[in-house]
Amino acid sequence: MLSAFTARPIVELKQRDKSKIESILAYGDRVLVGLNTGSLRIYRVNEASADAEPSQNGTENGEPADEPTTPKVKPADLLREEEKFSRRPIQQLAIIKEANILVSLSDNHVSIHDLQSYALQEKLEKTRGTTTFAATSNIVKDPDTGIPTIVSRLVVAVKRKIIMWTWQDMELTGDATEITLIASVKSLTWASGTKVVAGMDPGFVLVDVESQEIKDIVKGGALNEAGGQGGTRFGAVSSSGMSYMGMGGWVPKPMATRLGEGEMLLSKDVNSLFIDADGNGLDKRQVPWPTAPEYLAYSYPYMLALQAPSKGGLEVRNPDTLNLLQTIALPNANFLHVPQPNISLAHAGKGFLVASDRCIWRMGAQNYESQIDELVLNGRYDEALSLLGMLEDTLLQDKEGRVREIMMLKAQGLFMLRKFRDALELFIKAEAPPARIIALYPKSIAGNFSATENEQDAESEAGQPDQEDVNGDKNEIDNKTNLASPKSTLGRSMMSKFIGEQKKKDSDTATIRSEDKDDTDTASIRGKTAEVKQEDNNSLEGKDLKFALHALQSFLTQCRVRIKQYIDTDGKLLIDLPTPSKNQEADYKPPFVNLIQDASSSTEVDWAAKLLEVAQLVDTTLFRAYMIANPGVAASLFRIPNFCDPVVVNEKLYETGRYADLIDFLHGKKLHRQALELLEKFGKNEADEEVSPALQGPRRTVGYLQQLPPDMIDLILEFAEWPLRTDADLGMDVFLADTENAETLPRQRVLDFLQDIDVKLAVRYLEHIIEELNDLTPDFHQRLVDLFLARLKSSDFKDDEARQRWRERLQTFLKTSAQYNKYSVFKQLPSEDADYFESRAIVLSKMGYHKQALQIYVFQLQDYHKAEEYCNQIYLSTPQPNSPTKSFQPSTTLPASVDPEDSEPSIYHLLLSLYLTPPPPHQANWPPALELLGKHGARLPASTTLDLMPPTLPVKDLEWYFRGRIRNANSVMNEERIVARLRGVEKAEVEAQVLLGDGKVDAHGRTVPGGYNRRVVIDEDRHCAICHKRFGGSAIRVYPDNSVVHSGCMRGSVGKKNTNSNSWR
Repeated sequence: MLSAFTARPIVELKQRDKSKIESILAYGDRVLVGLNTGSLRIYRVNEASADAEPSQNGTENGEPADEPTTPKVKPADLLREEEKFSRRPIQQLAIIKEANILVSLSDNHVSIHDLQSYALQEKLEKTRGTTTFAATSNIVKDPDTGIPTIVSRLVVAVKRKIIMWTWQDMELTGDATEITLIASVKSLTWASGTKVVAGMDPGFVLVDVESQEIKDIVKGGALNEAGGQGGTRFGAVSSSGMSYMGMGGWVPKPMATRLGEGEMLLSKDVNSLFIDADGNGLDKRQVPWPTAPEYLAYSYPYMLALQAPSKGGLEVRNPDTLNLLQTIALPNANFLHVPQPNISLAHAGKGFLVASDRCIWRMGAQNYESQIDELVLNGRYDEALSLLGMLEDTLLQDKEGRVREIMMLKAQGLFMLRKFRDALELFIKAEAPPARIIALYPKSIAGNFSATENEQDAESEAGQPDQEDVNGDKNEIDNKTNLASPKSTLGRSMMSKFIGEQKKKDSDTATIRSEDKDDTDTASIRGKTAEVKQEDNNSLEGKDLKFALHALQSFLTQCRVRIKQYIDTDGKLLIDLPTPSKNQEADYKPPFVNLIQDASSSTEVDWAAKLLEVAQLVDTTLFRAYMIANPGVAASLFRIPNFCDPVVVNEKLYETGRYADLIDFLHGKKLHRQALELLEKFGKNEADEEVSPALQGPRRTVGYLQQLPPDMIDLILEFAEWPLRTDADLGMDVFLADTENAETLPRQRVLDFLQDIDVKLAVRYLEHIIEELNDLTPDFHQRLVDLFLARLKSSDFKDDEARQRWRERLQTFLKTSAQYNKYSVFKQLPSEDADYFESRAIVLSKMGYHKQALQIYVFQLQDYHKAEEYCNQIYLSTPQPNSPTKSFQPSTTLPASVDPEDSEPSIYHLLLSLYLTPPPPHQANWPPALELLGKHGARLPASTTLDLMPPTLPVKDLEWYFRGRIRNANSVMNEERIVARLRGVEKAEVEAQVLLGDGKVDAHGRTVPGGYNRRVVIDEDRHCAICHKRFGGSAIRVYPDNSVVHSGCMRGSVGKKNTNSNSWR
């Protein structure tokens, strides 16, 4: 039970006093007591000091009180007694403070008294036969001026009528208003400032005192019908509904009380109904009263019900859950009084009064923090959460934090009951730190964060019976696991209460059962079974463990999403935190503070480091959960950025033989050396374990190395050696692949590395970067030539065909590249070795020594076809005049030549001279010379060519030479004629455009006159663009864009014309 209130007697009638208390009224520190003798006693209540009664007013300081040095203060002092206040018992009292009046009900009349002197001011004759009345005061804004005023209303129940008086500020306004109902009114309760609930034998009605509208309050079964008029009025008594034996025509009294804002409770007998301020029923169950209450009231935030003296005492219930929280035994108590909210604040209204015929008790409330702590200690988490929801934020130090903590305790209790899904959903709702949830799991899941294992270890190691040592060990372990807070762990006694509460059904009498009875109707775990379950619930095994892991996976996945919003895998925060300053609040917390278990308020906290620890814990735990419950899903965690602990993952994956997943994880964590070492071990088949064929051999290592960035060149070269030596073609993919990483590797280092392994690999790499990547670095080109020559000069060839292929590769490179050092290469080429003759000719050609190159082709190689091909290449690469109308440009075809009489000797003339006038000891070679004259005679100058011919040579042998010369001369002449005619046509077109224009068409499809035929219209509205005067009969000038100016203005504006043509129009 909760100790929300403590009864303190403040007024006790002496034994010799034969009076009885009939009514009470409290306002401020005054208590007015109406007696059955008609006397009115006025008491002043003295506040109990903390030293005198520390346990009754809530512990304000937790220290024991010292012995009082002053006499004990009386609870209340009698200030005065008005013996002649009334001739009859004073049945009811109320005040209208703004009007300074006291209202009393006595002898079935309502009287008005002065609040200071208590003298009778007026006896309201209209109120003869009054059964009850109700007063209220509210602040109302004037609709016209908007000025707030205090409006007080008094409603009096006179048989079937309700009579109302209204005070505005201090003045009585208007006459009394009368409203007639269907039956005698037994109770009146204000629902709002303008609406009152009237209780009658036929039921309850809601009366609007301004519009005098009456609305029946119906039962919940007809709430959905239009207007609510189709159902039975709540509290209505039928002819057969109240036929109690021996009770005659007794009818229970209708009662009502105002609860929180906009909510009321109606009661008749044991039946109850919750309504809103408009009289509409609310969807709430009935209050489980065992017997009909005598009085109802509301003291923020609790609902009060006073039972009959013979049935019990004062019941304190939660208006949200309707559960019984406290029962206070008050001998013979028969009515209670709660100060009006407008007189005492809602939270101060907890000092309500309960009275019997001879005694008045004042109920002192414990502070809300202590009440919540007591509910939590008893394991009543739902009640604590409900109470927190009803309390205002200003009444608690950290309402949000308390709500989170209690929700987490409740979730922890659900977890112990094996309700894993519900527990984890509640943890998510409470935004619980992951460390707290993970600590509930065994060490195989939570690792060192497991609280269950630590508790078992602490109990097993505490062999001594010293309880203090055991508690000390446990606290030390809790501190180690960031669970040191007493609120974060549940004791066995607390958990037993929680289990008992969770097993209960929501029956009407569940909250008042004896503690000796079983608290559950359907639970299969009772008595000792529940305790054994509690002792063993730390060990999750079998299906329980699998269900718990599935729930944990869902929770941790959501945590990952939240964490990724604030931090990346490098430990850098994605949000900017304010820099510590003097003006910054000391209790600043980042938005992710709920993820951290120990969120210290110190400004020295490294929030990034703490959040990174949480991220590592979440991902590592999620990995452990996957490995136990869903091993196939674990790989998906490695393919995305993660915070898993490499040591834990490495150990677990290696034990289970999931080597491929281990490689993927190490790659994701950028632990490339460890991954490559494993791949080398598996690839060389040096591992003791049996590995997958996919990991054997160098292919997986090559693929891994291709993914590494160029800045890790040292690691790449270190682990690329063994794949190159095992399978050179596959290993070279590291450097030759069509990827950005391979293309951006440091080429000099790669080249040196490959040359140390094999010259052929270096040559292959150089050919790749030069031919495919178009690297123009002269050093690489020269080095490739050097490697080619070094390879050719060695004898390491399988056969002559292999040597020939290398020789052709060298010659091809010498032809295509222009970046190597020609002189250096020419010196390296042996002059007496026939294998290098063509290479020397290529280098000489690159150096511009065409005669020497042709000598090699003609005299050393004696390959006349290659000599002719060489001349063709040189001729095509040299600019030649194609026609008289075109400039010099190289061509890829054989263009027609101009008259060679004026040309310089060509490359063909040089070759012809080598054929006909060779240097000694060579002889003239006529067959290739005549073939050259026949094919390329048009490119050989006639004067120099004929000089080479001996007089004895028959003219018939030169037939094809002359035919070519004549054909070429005719081609040149014909070309000149065609060009001349084409230029004549072009001239005619230009002249036509000058005379007639270019034939433009306007928007209407008409041809616009142009050239000399164009016309310009000069009217009165057209002005000179320079002087802005009309033209009149002056001389004008027209520009090509049809702009018109005075002739004189044009001469004065030479050089000043605006380039914008619009300014001339």
